[in-house]
Amino acid sequence: MERYAMIVAGFGFRTGATPESLRDALGRAGGQADRVATLADKAASEAFRAFAASYHVTKVKPEALRDVRTATHSTQSRTVRQTGSVAEACALAAAGPNARLLAPRVISHDRLATCALAQVTPAGDDT
Repeated sequence: MERYAMIVAGFGFRTGATPESLRDALGRAGGQADRVATLADKAASEAFRAFAASYHVTKVKPEALRDVRTATHSTQSRTVRQTGSVAEACALAAAGPNARLLAPRVISHDRLATCALAQVTPAGDDT
């Protein structure tokens, strides 16, 4: 029986980000995701809603980020959101306890959005 590994793209972004900023960040991260995730307060933004219209969206509560270990560390993210990387922490939190980052976050060309991909493999699959 073939098992399926789900990929979650986590996003952090500034107020001025556009759908293109988010698309570019996803493309730079690898371009493929089964779900997208961001902070609950950011998910309502017009840019994110337009970008994520064709995805299942997970809205991550800010308090869920505090215990997530991230590969990168932004002073801004640490100060404002109590995590090293909003994108990495959102991806990991949304993917669940057995998730792992595929790579550190990437930054969009306009520097307004970040994206990180996390993968979770169904229980019992050791790949």
